[in-house]
Amino acid sequence: MINAPSPSGPTAFGHTLTGERVDRITLSDGQLTVCLLALGVTLQGLWLTGVPHSLTLGCGTVAAYQTAGSYLGALVGPVANRIGGAEATINDRCCQFAANEGTNTLHSGPDGLHNRIWHLADYDATAATFTLSLPAGDSGFPGNRRISARYSLHPNATLRLEISVITDALTPISIADHSYWNLDGTGDWSGHSLQIAADHWLPVTVQGLPTGARMPTIAEMNFAQSRTIQPGSPALDHNFCLANARRPLTFTARLTGASGVTLALSTTEPGLQIYDGRSPIRPGDVPYAGLALEPQGWPDALHQPSFPSILASPASPYHQTTQWQFSRT
Repeated sequence: MINAPSPSGPTAFGHTLTGERVDRITLSDGQLTVCLLALGVTLQGLWLTGVPHSLTLGCGTVAAYQTAGSYLGALVGPVANRIGGAEATINDRCCQFAANEGTNTLHSGPDGLHNRIWHLADYDATAATFTLSLPAGDSGFPGNRRISARYSLHPNATLRLEISVITDALTPISIADHSYWNLDGTGDWSGHSLQIAADHWLPVTVQGLPTGARMPTIAEMNFAQSRTIQPGSPALDHNFCLANARRPLTFTARLTGASGVTLALSTTEPGLQIYDGRSPIRPGDVPYAGLALEPQGWPDALHQPSFPSILASPASPYHQTTQWQFSRT
């Protein structure tokens, strides 16, 4: 378990396997304490005052992050989730991507945003902005892109993430926070309750790709009202359809631990991928140690014309806002 550190500016956390320095910065406003790493703009830990454990899973070393393979706490992209066949036609050009999950691309391949050292552009006691530039052709994606990610603390125990991307060419952008949550600090998330504001979800193939159908959220996939969930019942690695396009910041989901700690999630994104963490997230973890709630565009949208578009352009840049508000009873 990682203990809450004291607030501080950037300090050396460690080095990557190739020798790059990774800084850590700690934000605090008296209600929340948040640790961020320059590697992947990773949310390493989040503590709510009065709760002794971090509400999100983290690792104590850079090496653990780089070998875990679970995208733990990082921003994933530039296209989160899966791209079928590791290719897509963009602006009449066939683009090839790294196939890192069978024949498909997951979270933009091994050199996605999660595995980059971001520049800490500015910070104060309650906010930090990281930037990253990606050249055209990087990992197969078109356009020279400039990405900004800002985490900031706000009243009522609220953490906000704002992501902006400008590009000089048509390019797909769908970035997601990939934090795993366990609000009770226990071995797994058994006994948590989940609510999702979605009327439909996307069934998937054995490869995890959407079939193209949209199914109503009924029976075991009905989370309209908060209900207790248990590992594997149902198995979750699916997108819930929040809207048909990006929209103003809107309440999306509520996760409540058996301890009474609650996370209320709001986002501008049209989709929310829920992954149950069935594979061990960190060395030594049991399955289902944390639950990932990933606001994003719908998966494999580049091959599904009926899905909301994930294309950004010079005239239509990308902007996402996602917000987590915490409370306890």
